[in-house]
Amino acid sequence: MSTPTLHVAVVGCGVIGRHHARVITAHEGLTVTAAVDAVLPAATALADEAQAAGVARPAVAATLEAALDEAEVDLVVICSPSGLHVQLAETALAAGRHVVIEKPLDVSVARARQIAGLARDAATRGLVVSVISQHRFDPANALVARAAHDGTFGRVTSGVASIGWWRSQDYYDSGEWRGTWALDGGGAVMNQGVHTVDLLVWMLGRPVEITAQTGLVAHERVEVEDVAVATIRFESGALAVVHATTAAYPGDLTRIQVHGDRGTGVVTDDRLEYFHAAPRDVEMGIQGSLDKANQAAGLLPDDQMVGGPAEADHFLRGHSRQYDDIVAAIREGRAPGVTVDDALLSLATVKSIYVAATLGRPVRVDDVLTGVLDDQAVTVGAHA
Repeated sequence: MSTPTLHVAVVGCGVIGRHHARVITAHEGLTVTAAVDAVLPAATALADEAQAAGVARPAVAATLEAALDEAEVDLVVICSPSGLHVQLAETALAAGRHVVIEKPLDVSVARARQIAGLARDAATRGLVVSVISQHRFDPANALVARAAHDGTFGRVTSGVASIGWWRSQDYYDSGEWRGTWALDGGGAVMNQGVHTVDLLVWMLGRPVEITAQTGLVAHERVEVEDVAVATIRFESGALAVVHATTAAYPGDLTRIQVHGDRGTGVVTDDRLEYFHAAPRDVEMGIQGSLDKANQAAGLLPDDQMVGGPAEADHFLRGHSRQYDDIVAAIREGRAPGVTVDDALLSLATVKSIYVAATLGRPVRVDDVLTGVLDDQAVTVGAHA
């Protein structure tokens, strides 16, 4: 007996919305039935592309309400500007539809809390709400996270998340919204580093306290940071360092390290670089084993290893792996692998970095998460 295909409305038909439509069209459990955008030509272009890929032409609508009236929709995928996420999620959930929200959940923690409340209520009605965090489903990241969670690395003691990217002055000058707190939400941490911070939180657990410094070093006419360094203390006692910059030419190097008292994992650009875990029955010497050999070989396919061939359709595969989980969650009536509360915690961690840098003192993540510091303006550098 075949499993029914889930019908999807894509809301927001820009670059990322079209990307989602391609992933959905290629997924055996999903099909696009509606394209929604206030700019109707954008919705029409997405519908044209979906039809050209071999599916029935999706309905085109300017509003989500119209799409829900005109098309069969089980799942609403929100790819609109983040300031619209609350309203769209509320509309979809009130209509009894499952929801997927593209990152960021929001640039406002207060609005993100609203979405989290909607999601918790929706779960009591059997609805699934997930937020895109596709790198949690990359095999290398999943392997290291599993080793951190299941004791393979022993007690996890520390981590490092480093995002060394390059963005030219022309990049920031290309749109008035770029590099602004109000519309961009932040700089190197919020825009380029949010995925890696999310992975760090996923792997090391609940963050408790953050200290940070930010700076604007290599760019002009920008409100936000182009370099940031932070330290995080986790509930477990583990410590971590976050480094994020858009002033590291030629850029595009992202690395995450997880260290425990019996093992270490290193992922570079979403590929496994190093993995070593001491056997549980082996006693380590005063300074550890002389055998520090990389045990990564054979743990993952070659296209998931540093130095291996490129994974075919890598950009599509990341989202596709998360959609596998979302479809399974809907069919099985379970929580998705990435919940709104997960995304809210990662957003609060990023915001805590900014607040700590602004105040020039340690900040408790729960104070940001719960709204105690909602009214605290943020800026580059310390202005306590």
